[in-house]
Amino acid sequence: MEIWDILDENGNKTGKTIIRGEQLKVGQYHLVVHIWIINHRGEILIQKRPEHLEFAPGLWATTGGSAIQGEDSITAACREVEEELGIVLDVNSMLMPVRYKRKNSLVDILVVNQDIKLENLKLQKEEVSDVKWVTVNELKKMILEGSFYKSSNEYFNLLSCYIKLT
Repeated sequence: MEIWDILDENGNKTGKTIIRGEQLKVGQYHLVVHIWIINHRGEILIQKRPEHLEFAPGLWATTGGSAIQGEDSITAACREVEEELGIVLDVNSMLMPVRYKRKNSLVDILVVNQDIKLENLKLQKEEVSDVKWVTVNELKKMILEGSFYKSSNEYFNLLSCYIKLT
């Protein structure tokens, strides 16, 4: 059972929590992290979601997930990457996060410059069915053809301060 901190629209903890799956009220948010790992060649590490998942089954996406009670975005990002990919993030190579507001979540977009060998990854099979490095042009093509999870244009505009997708 995952417990989330309930945040206000500015990302401040309200002192209340909610169990994952329960409905947040209007004006309540929870913290989500998206981690974009980029190697020295400018390639982006993406992962494929298994077909059995309810949300975006079979699509390629960036690593991400919800922060649990007490976590900030960096702690949540490190936990998610370690759980899903079996590696430790180099937080010293993490760029300043940008925040994107959705209906009931605040998404911190984190970019990390880190070289990772695919053979060193230990995939969490419940969450990740495959991984690969892609170039920005390959990612753009995947977004257009629908094989990569499509966020809003606003999301990609925020991300474009680090990765030129638009």
